[in-house]
Amino acid sequence: MTRFLAYFLTALLLLQTLGQEVLVVDYQLHKAQITARYCVNKARPQLHCNGKCHLVQQLRKADGGDKKAPALALAKVKYDVLPTPALVLAAPQRWPLPTPRFASRLVASCPAGNGPSVFRPPLLSV
Repeated sequence: MTRFLAYFLTALLLLQTLGQEVLVVDYQLHKAQITARYCVNKARPQLHCNGKCHLVQQLRKADGGDKKAPALALAKVKYDVLPTPALVLAAPQRWPLPTPRFASRLVASCPAGNGPSVFRPPLLSV
């Protein structure tokens, strides 16, 4: 089921991305039917239109749908400016430091004689 869904979503993405190419391939496959039904220059065969006018209309219709959405979105943008007195901040208030409740920590000290016995290089085995 998930494989079918993946193929279906991939096909939808490709159709959306390659929409104009799909229209051109459809025109090439059904050129005779499009010429018979939709060609406006049937009376003038010397122009060799062959339904290209219908193809151009379809491509403009497909291309025009994408450009309408951003133009409407940009028209609705409104910029507000805050009044300057609202940006004035009060002076920071200083709080007194709390008094310490506990005695200071005692620092442990090590006698200097233990250092060499603890820290020595490892023995090398040959």
